Amino acid sequence: MASKNTICLWYDDAAFDAATFYAEIFPDSKVTAVHRAPGDYPAGKQGNVLTVEFTVAGIPCLGLNGGPAMKHSEAFSFQIATDDQAETDRLWNAIMSNGGKASECGWCKDKWGLSWQITPRVLMDAITDPDPAAAKRAFEAMMTMGKIDIAAIEKARRG
Repeated sequence: MASKNTICLWYDDAAFDAATFYAEIFPDSKVTAVHRAPGDYPAGKQGNVLTVEFTVAGIPCLGLNGGPAMKHSEAFSFQIATDDQAETDRLWNAIMSNGGKASECGWCKDKWGLSWQITPRVLMDAITDPDPAAAKRAFEAMMTMGKIDIAAIEKARRG
C-alpha cells in the first residue's frame, strides 16, 4: 500500500470478484495486489484471499474478506461523475446487469451491497444553478428518477 489513506471495504469472501468487476467497468481502475492469509482467521483459512488492493476511479481501496458480520450501507458510497448519457448508461447498466439494484436519484447498489451514485456532471451543474428556480426545477426532475436522464434534467433546468 503506497497511499497514506486507503478506503477499506469489507466483503464476505468476494473482495477479488468485486475489485475485478470495478476494474473492468470504471475508468482509471485496476487490481494491484492480492494477498493470501498467512494463517487461519475467523472468516477463512490459511491461503484464502484475505485482502485485495485495487483502485476505483483513481481512489485507492483495500478489499477485506472479513466474513458476513459487516454489511455495506448507504452511509458510504462512491459518486462517479459522468460526462454524457452514454457513460451514465454504460456504468448504470453494468452494475444492474451484474446483480445490482436500482435506487433513486442516480443511486444504485452493486451485488455486494456497495452503494454507487452515477452522477452526470450536467446534474450537478443544474442543481447548483445560480438561478434558484432553474435549480429547483432540475432538482424536482431528479427526484423522480432512478438512473439520471440528462435530457430531462436539461429540459427541466431550462423550464
